[in-house]
Order: sequence, then C-alpha cells, then structure tokens
Amino acid sequence: MINAFTATVFGRVQGVGFRFHVKSRAISLNLTGWVRNSPEGTVEILANGPINDLEQLLHYIKAGSIGSQVVKVDFQWFWSERAFKNFEITE
Repeated sequence: MINAFTATVFGRVQGVGFRFHVKSRAISLNLTGWVRNSPEGTVEILANGPINDLEQLLHYIKAGSIGSQVVKVDFQWFWSERAFKNFEITE
C-alpha cells in the first residue's frame, strides 16, 4: 500500500500555469500521480509517495503559484494499491 491523496483545488487555477507548477513540485519531491483541469473550472490532483513529501506538496498546492488564487482545497488521504511511474499532466 502507498500513501496518497486526492485534491480538488478551487479558485483561479486554470489558465495560469498552476498544473505545471504542481507537476514541477511533485517531480522535485519524487512523487507520482497526475494533475488535470476539470470542466467545472477546478484542478484535480492525485499524488502518491512518502507522507512527508505529500504533506509538502499539499502545502504548496494550498499556497498556490504565481498568477493563481487558491480559494479552497478539498482533499482526502487514502491508501493506494496503484503505483504510477511518474507525475503527469492529464486531460
């Protein structure tokens, strides 16, 4: 089993490079998973890896990136049986 979380990020997070910043940070922390825009205007994230690194990514997500404005982050911790090879931006 692998530590993981899913998150939905609300605010001005589409069209401002937010997904690329999340991917860059996740890769620097050696996390795997994905980030994508949703049709509702939010950004969805699934990340897995060591709990300390996941907590760092979550903190980064809540803080936002330059040009973004994070209003709210809904997230849930879980144990994942699926391991990803890397961290990707998906559509």
